[in-house]
Amino acid sequence: MTSVLIVDDAIFMRKLIRDALEPIGFAICGEAGDGDQAIELYRQLKPDITTLDIVMPRADGLAALAGIREINPTAKVIMVTAVDQREAMLRAMHLGVSDFIVKPFDADRIVAAVEKALSGVVIRDQAGTRP
Repeated sequence: MTSVLIVDDAIFMRKLIRDALEPIGFAICGEAGDGDQAIELYRQLKPDITTLDIVMPRADGLAALAGIREINPTAKVIMVTAVDQREAMLRAMHLGVSDFIVKPFDADRIVAAVEKALSGVVIRDQAGTRP
């Protein structure tokens, strides 16, 4: 069973993602409300997929993404954002994220992003490389 770590500072957003994925067989192995917690849980749980909000307290999604990449350079990460975060999205692309989801989203969109991540597809930076 595919394990998913959900990271978002909003409890209701974590629930939306959980409710979209659990009924179709994904196992939610953990949830975090900030980037520091995300890195620690990633280290402990080693999930197959991580959904990661960009704007969070303490350490934002980009800091968490960098920390997760230090642990596992090939980690499958889906970035989630509620606002136009063009610069943050470009930085995340440079780190090779699997997909972006813009809030609000429906269940089908989160499922599609997870399936894309499982297929091994990554979004590459403008040079077409992945660090």
